[in-house]
Amino acid sequence: MKISVAHKEGMKFEATTAKSSFIIDCPTISPIEYFLSGIIACSASDIQMLPQNQGKTVTDLVVDGEVVRNDDHPKKFNSLVLTYTFNSDADSDDMAARWVMASVETYCSTINTIRDTTKISYTIIHNGKTIRENEEMISGQGTNVDLGELDACCPS
Repeated sequence: MKISVAHKEGMKFEATTAKSSFIIDCPTISPIEYFLSGIIACSASDIQMLPQNQGKTVTDLVVDGEVVRNDDHPKKFNSLVLTYTFNSDADSDDMAARWVMASVETYCSTINTIRDTTKISYTIIHNGKTIRENEEMISGQGTNVDLGELDACCPS
């Protein structure tokens, strides 16, 4: 993967990838907010694709993320709390929880990039009911838990 970022004017930059380009407008959204948005969007895309690959549908998906950062520089992430809220036609709450676990433990490249330096936990609200609350990632190194036949969308 290769990305090029070019200065445009003031604090605006254009990021160009192999597939597209977009403007990073630092006075409006900081690079760290883009970074956190990318982490959340990576996992959210898994939560759409994993059920789809099983013939299931997710609706009303919202993933909220809250980060606690160092007070001093570098202001790295110390902890990340994710809340997954969605409705689905999953056969069970356990099936819905497996989709989130598969994303955070295995498939989401961005979460797995920060997992060694950031404490990550998650809550799952499925069909209006809290089915997991403040769960921490299982191993910090991926999982050996049998998640069944799952496939995610973002290989890179």
